[in-house]
Amino acid sequence: MIPVFNERESLPELHRRVSAVMDGLDGTSELLYVDDSSFDGTGDLLVELQRGDPRVKVIRFARNFGHQVAITAGLDFATGDAVIVMDGDLQDPPEVVPDLVARWQEGYEVVYAVREQREGERWLKRTTAAWFYRLLRRIASVDMPLDAGDFRLVDRAALDAFRSMRERTRYVRGMFSWVGFRQVGVPYHRPERFAGEPKYSFRKSLRLAADGLISFSNAPLRLALVGGFLFSSLAFVVGLFAVVARLAGAFTVPGWTSILVVVSFLGGIQLTLMGMLGLYISRIYDEVKARPLYVIREAHGITTATHEPIDPLALQR
Repeated sequence: MIPVFNERESLPELHRRVSAVMDGLDGTSELLYVDDSSFDGTGDLLVELQRGDPRVKVIRFARNFGHQVAITAGLDFATGDAVIVMDGDLQDPPEVVPDLVARWQEGYEVVYAVREQREGERWLKRTTAAWFYRLLRRIASVDMPLDAGDFRLVDRAALDAFRSMRERTRYVRGMFSWVGFRQVGVPYHRPERFAGEPKYSFRKSLRLAADGLISFSNAPLRLALVGGFLFSSLAFVVGLFAVVARLAGAFTVPGWTSILVVVSFLGGIQLTLMGMLGLYISRIYDEVKARPLYVIREAHGITTATHEPIDPLALQR
């Protein structure tokens, strides 16, 4: 399955290469596109492809719900014994698919692609991505592979376990690490984008990283607790020193500057810790609302959901 958003320029070449790979696979296969409410004509082109190829299925969202939710929708409606997730910009080469399938046939339930090289990306993005993956692996509550994105093959057993997780804030690659099963990586060379502009800006990448940290680690909360304890201890020591110095007559005129600095510093620390707690509370608020993960405007080649449960109202007629 392939989530797409404004990929009209890449779509013909993407479909040609994916179709060629599918022709070489054993057994039957399907190609499921999820259009995340594109506005460049991608949706209309997908409908044309579906009319010309019965293997193609198309889901179009009622609005833009984001990349991770688009992946979720595709996995909800995929029908195969194994499902491959890949992006639509051709940075996930379709020619790697047979290597993923080969490892699945060896008995692995999750086969993820590991990026050995990343062409066409700025030094800052490559460096921050490498740091983030290593930080997340160190502090996360589950073992997450390094330099692995959403490009992967998932067996039906692992997929059913994934589909039972209906949390609103989704970090798909972390969720597949959480479900367990037998997993293995396949290295590949990640080329630069075929056409168009990257959809993950620095701000969106930062938000995805925050979702991963908050969803799979309570380290920020532990950091807040440790920080609060350290600053409370420091304040106690400073207060004790001030009392002793006052009794000893070391100074008689209190300094308003030092008081202002200390109060401002501690106030800033308190606001930072409250903001950190607020991130977790906002996640709780989103879960309590229990809205559907996505709303589908139209579907082509799909008659009904094949596996339960999914969100109510997910498939609109």
